[in-house]
Amino acid sequence: MKQLKNDRFLKALFRQPVDKTPVWMMRQAGRYLPEYRQVRSKAGDFMSLCKNTELACEVTLQPLERFELDAAILFSDILTIPDAMGLGLYFEEGEGPKFRKPVRSEADIEQLQVVNTAKDLSYVTDAVSMIRRELNGRVPLIGFSGSPWTLATYMIEGQSSRDFARAKTMLYTQPELMHQLLEKLTLSVIDYLNAQIRAGAQVVQIFDTWGGALEHQAYKMFSLAYMQRIVKGLITHADGRDVPVILFTKGGGHWLEVMASTGCHCLGLDWTVDIGEGKKRVGSQVSLQGNMDPAVLRADKQTIESQVQTILQSFGSGNGHIFNLGHGITPDIDPAKAKIFVDAVHRFSEG
Repeated sequence: MKQLKNDRFLKALFRQPVDKTPVWMMRQAGRYLPEYRQVRSKAGDFMSLCKNTELACEVTLQPLERFELDAAILFSDILTIPDAMGLGLYFEEGEGPKFRKPVRSEADIEQLQVVNTAKDLSYVTDAVSMIRRELNGRVPLIGFSGSPWTLATYMIEGQSSRDFARAKTMLYTQPELMHQLLEKLTLSVIDYLNAQIRAGAQVVQIFDTWGGALEHQAYKMFSLAYMQRIVKGLITHADGRDVPVILFTKGGGHWLEVMASTGCHCLGLDWTVDIGEGKKRVGSQVSLQGNMDPAVLRADKQTIESQVQTILQSFGSGNGHIFNLGHGITPDIDPAKAKIFVDAVHRFSEG
């Protein structure tokens, strides 16, 4: 096992003391970086970039060359699982992901095979192995997946949605069908994340991007219950270390207590939650990750630094804070503003 040169991210996940608050950014490898755009144009399109081991490794490492980040996150997409299930994922410029064969009927769901990562998604695990090698102990590597509910919404709608009309119709009119789909996705996600851990991911994050679109009971039954099964099904120890799990439900501020009881190590918070209040609610059960609004990065240096200080002060003393944005960094952000953000986290939390 190679010794990590910078392990403050892992320490914070386990609520151990750190010299300064660790920071990384969701979507830190992405379109806001000119060097990323250059590599993507060389790859041809987004999925070709994901499936090219060397290029996926290159773009994963790009933000670490610019910023003093405390973690790397695998460059991939949450929709690799439905793509491997044969739904024909493609991306239209400016419109986001779409599927050629959305899932609409019982027959559609019955045809879906649980993903075998070794066979169907080896390009992801190949990238994880290469990134881990290239990192050479510099910082830990995060692997990830979408949550079953979030994946199901894209598969049923056929694309991103504002109101999830088709997915919610299935949920309320054919709940047993929705459970059948979520069951296959849950088994697929467990296989996928365990394969990433075996390939070298030291932390995994479950992105429940659309969990917040559900009402209270539906969230618990159709999103949280399946994420809890995933947490329980994951490899807990690899490479001589425990493997922590981060759970992130965007819009999930109402459910922090039940999320914390899933067995995860850390909860990601979006910007609608006061982190100090979140800390009071979950106590010492889990660490917390977040949670500055990415839109703040459009502001001037003083405003960015002030927001960082506000969040650090709200969290207060004690262990278990990983600084992040409340969602992914957006393509319009000037990388210089991201640097101000990262540097401010370290500077104001030191000592």
